[in-house]
Amino acid sequence: MKTRQTHSFTARRMLSHIGTDSNFRVLILVFLTVGGSSFAQVTLSAQTQTTSAAPASGAPVTITLQDALQRARLNDPQYRSAVTDLGLAREDRVQARAGLLPNLNYNNSFIYTQGTGPLPVNCASPTAGCPTTRFIANNGVHEYISQADVHQALSLTNVADYRRSAAALAQARAKAEIATRGLVVTVTQSYYGLVVAQRKYSTAQRAAAEAARFLDVSQKLENGGEVAHADVVKARIQVQQQQRDLQEAQLGMERSRLDLAVLLFPDFNQDFAVVDDLQTPEPLPTFAEVEASGKKNNPDLRAALAGFEVANHDVAAAWGGLLPALSVDYFYGIDSNQFAIRTNGVRNVGYSAVASLQIPIFSWGSDRSKLKQAELRRDQAHVELTFAQRQLLSHLRQFYSEAETARSEMESLASSAELAADSMRLTTLRYQAGESTVLEVVDAQNTLTQARNAYDDGQARFRVAVANLQTLTGTF
Repeated sequence: MKTRQTHSFTARRMLSHIGTDSNFRVLILVFLTVGGSSFAQVTLSAQTQTTSAAPASGAPVTITLQDALQRARLNDPQYRSAVTDLGLAREDRVQARAGLLPNLNYNNSFIYTQGTGPLPVNCASPTAGCPTTRFIANNGVHEYISQADVHQALSLTNVADYRRSAAALAQARAKAEIATRGLVVTVTQSYYGLVVAQRKYSTAQRAAAEAARFLDVSQKLENGGEVAHADVVKARIQVQQQQRDLQEAQLGMERSRLDLAVLLFPDFNQDFAVVDDLQTPEPLPTFAEVEASGKKNNPDLRAALAGFEVANHDVAAAWGGLLPALSVDYFYGIDSNQFAIRTNGVRNVGYSAVASLQIPIFSWGSDRSKLKQAELRRDQAHVELTFAQRQLLSHLRQFYSEAETARSEMESLASSAELAADSMRLTTLRYQAGESTVLEVVDAQNTLTQARNAYDDGQARFRVAVANLQTLTGTF
């Protein structure tokens, strides 16, 4: 049958590893067509048994969820951008701290000034008040400057900038943690999306094989005169529908694989396998524990609080532009007409100090405008902080209810899948005995497929719900 010749990407790789072992190949094909354990479990079992025999260079990479998270941290641009912003914030704090400390520079200069030429008769010497240069600010034709300068600037703006950089660092650290936890959700969704897509492909294969088998049964019963030709037509329609569903399931599996490959590999490698670890979910902590952890460890709340502190320091820095600023310079070295330590017995090396107090008087309203902007940003940051507090409580309840509901439905979904399998088996037997109709058999087949898919979706839903809850509370 065409259905039996259609295999998944992983199944073809399994068969290529098996080689000439025909018995094992037949066993795998039986599992793929008529049921048994899930296709994902068969794939993992076969890969485990053949990995040692396959060459290391050609073996596909087997990835767990933790491996996927580690790879995504290296390749996801949004996460790397948050980490880069954190590094930039650290350097901003270093620069702001340096602005509060004295700076030491060593300046070397040579100044040449046009002279006045020969002195007039009434100027016996330069010391008599007669200039020797055309620029009064310069005291000689040749001036050599070689000085160390210790500079210190003190202002409210510098202090506020340093405090603002510390708050910005805390904000960047919180945003990096937000990016980390958001990446966990994204990778978890893509990872288990592929796992569930592989399971659904396996379910579609079994459904197609069952539909083909039922078509064969109906044809034999028609030949024996036990059923009408309409039953064969309905069975053939069911086969065609299951084949279309199989193609769609394969397309969905390939799409999920591509989505995950984009997150994990810098070279877009598609030759990998994921570990199906969707098992019975572990118990959830109480909501009181989750709420306490969320209020303590929520990075969104910390980021909003740090943003409000940044805005407060921006207001203080803006006020600094309206207040006096003090700067002090201490110079030590040479400022002489000759580049020498001594000239005519006089020591040229010395020191000087300059203290400046800058008092802002008039700036056409720009300083006031900057203060108004800072106050507006502070008000907006306060609104965002209160909103983050309310949103935290809402999301805690929402994500916890989602995880709790998904977990509570697992047992029911598993029971429904088992009951649907029994129902299809019994309905098929009743049909062969002439006690049920073809519509009942088709309905039982569709119900079994839906129940299996719902169980797989339920397991993935719980894992994603836990990942969403982790973004608010951290790992538990």
